[in-house]
Amino acid sequence: MAPLQNTLDENFILIEPDKIITLSELFEFWYYRELLFFFIWRDIKIRYKQTFLGFTWVIIQPLFMILVFTYFFGELAKVPSEGVPYPLFSFAGLLPWNLFTEGLNRSTTTMITNAQILTKVYFPRIIMPLAGIISPMIDFAIAFGIFTILMLYFGYIPGINLVLLPLLVLLVLGTALGVGLWLSALNVLYRDFQYTLPFLIQLGFFLSPVVYPSTLIPERFEYLYALNPMSGIIDGFRWVLLGTNPPGFTLLISIGVIILLIISGIIYFKRMERYFADVV
Repeated sequence: MAPLQNTLDENFILIEPDKIITLSELFEFWYYRELLFFFIWRDIKIRYKQTFLGFTWVIIQPLFMILVFTYFFGELAKVPSEGVPYPLFSFAGLLPWNLFTEGLNRSTTTMITNAQILTKVYFPRIIMPLAGIISPMIDFAIAFGIFTILMLYFGYIPGINLVLLPLLVLLVLGTALGVGLWLSALNVLYRDFQYTLPFLIQLGFFLSPVVYPSTLIPERFEYLYALNPMSGIIDGFRWVLLGTNPPGFTLLISIGVIILLIISGIIYFKRMERYFADVV
């Protein structure tokens, strides 16, 4: 029976995913680009289909949060806002933060919610978390429109730094992608990650300068604080939109952390990809 087993082994081909994204996979990813657009469009439709408020919720939610933040942090706690009206100051922090958290929420659970597709059809699996990260851009665009109206109301006109805004948006999406790849892969193997995510987001909210300026952080903790990539990004948003102090070295550290998150997230995602269909 040994020769027969050897013959079977020689004729057996094992197909395994690469541990990193190769050039051929990039071409394959481009080939499946329409599937990516389908996932993005489906996420948008699912979010707003058969809802009473629909897109109105995207307007109500940030405005309500701004009112709460302005009263408790701006009026009662007297949190400094770098010379900017506190509603504008907090809204400029909420724009990138909400984009990050919404993308992270959707990308973390996308492997589970698409389990039937995952186990039956082949396509680059990274498309699913990527679609979950890009689809919140609709919410971001609507919120940014509201923010623009608020800026005009307070008499703020962005300067030439506004041209850097698309780069900062890409950094937000990159942060969500790096963390989302880790959590989406871990959530397939350990389902309790989706339940701990709200706690992690809540913790990250207070560790990021959303409702307070990063200048309140003691100088000895500045480098440690800059390891949170959202700290430099939020400071960058306020700089390009409201003309506050530039983020400086914190943004450079944030970019380095984001690159590390994306590279490590891709490696871990590709390494765990072979187990998705079996355990999902």
